[in-house]
Amino acid sequence: MKSNFQLNLFLLLACGLCTLCAYQWYGQTEERRRTAALNQTLLERAAAIQGYTNSLRTLDRQVAQMDARIGEYKEVLRTNDQFIAQQKRELTRAKAENQALTQQVAEYKKAVDSFEARLKDVYAGVQKQNDSLKELAAQRDEYVQKYSDSVKERNAVVEQFNELVARFAELQTNHVKTGK
Repeated sequence: MKSNFQLNLFLLLACGLCTLCAYQWYGQTEERRRTAALNQTLLERAAAIQGYTNSLRTLDRQVAQMDARIGEYKEVLRTNDQFIAQQKRELTRAKAENQALTQQVAEYKKAVDSFEARLKDVYAGVQKQNDSLKELAAQRDEYVQKYSDSVKERNAVVEQFNELVARFAELQTNHVKTGK
């Protein structure tokens, strides 16, 4: 009868250990799923930042092209001034051309101002994304720390269980030796 009790106790402890392992496996699976979701969010935000960066590069190229055009137009204005001094009979035509170029420069200046405003908006968006990524990384680190703490606690429970099993085996061995 006593050996039946010990066998039943051993089976009960083995079932308890299996249940603990299944619970731990389930918890780890859920934590991995949440970690994967957080990583996916990070990837999506990184892709958005890459898109903003590409937009910035395009805008930078456009601004550089406009700066080059403005430089060209300024050079044309200087050449026109010299030409006016040398050719007084074409004064009327040169003034009209000068006004047209001045209007174009003003339009380009407005365009540059518009692009600068858009650049500021894009930079603000990138900064916001960077802040979001930092916050998300901090949340992920906190979650990983909680996960590590949970695993340590479960490992301590398993270690206690193993000690109980060892004591049980020792008691059982002593019981067999003493014949009780």
